[in-house]
Amino acid sequence: RLAAPGAAMLRRSLWLCLCLCSCPARGLRIHEYLYFQVLSPGDIRYIFTATPAKDFGGVFNTRYEQIYLVPADPPEACGELNNGVFIQDQIALVERGGCSFLSKTRVIQEHGGRAVIIADNAYDNDSFYIEMIQDSTRRTADIPALFLLGRDGYMIRRSLEQHGLPWAVISIPVNVTSIPTYEMMQPPWTFW
Repeated sequence: RLAAPGAAMLRRSLWLCLCLCSCPARGLRIHEYLYFQVLSPGDIRYIFTATPAKDFGGVFNTRYEQIYLVPADPPEACGELNNGVFIQDQIALVERGGCSFLSKTRVIQEHGGRAVIIADNAYDNDSFYIEMIQDSTRRTADIPALFLLGRDGYMIRRSLEQHGLPWAVISIPVNVTSIPTYEMMQPPWTFW
């Protein structure tokens, strides 16, 4: 029997291989994943998986060793933000719902955010990635937009609330190919 971290990585690799082999023309490919690591608070110091928007938003041209992940207020970020000043030059954590993915991205961009991570509003979603696509308005956005599983977003927000913190400190993007499998710290609630 394999040690827990190695076994989890092996299961994730096999699952990913099956997805790639069974979906040659469509579906998620490994280069469409982007990883980030929560550095603080320590109880969620894991590497999280996100997927970039399909046909809008920018790309990460810079690696941020330490940048704030600021939950938007209100969480859906469909209009003016109560904490927009804290979003400036940081990355916003937004919740799905209320308006299009592009609208949320534009709100964060207008508040000076460097990127937006949109978590699913289904808090029990720990495996299904939504494909974020352009809405029909012909608007654009220049900052990166990423989709995060609902369970991951919920656990990050819950940890911040429990610690009374206004934001998490993250590193993004993280190159997981350079991390030995036994050092990979994936969220224990997510199937890898």
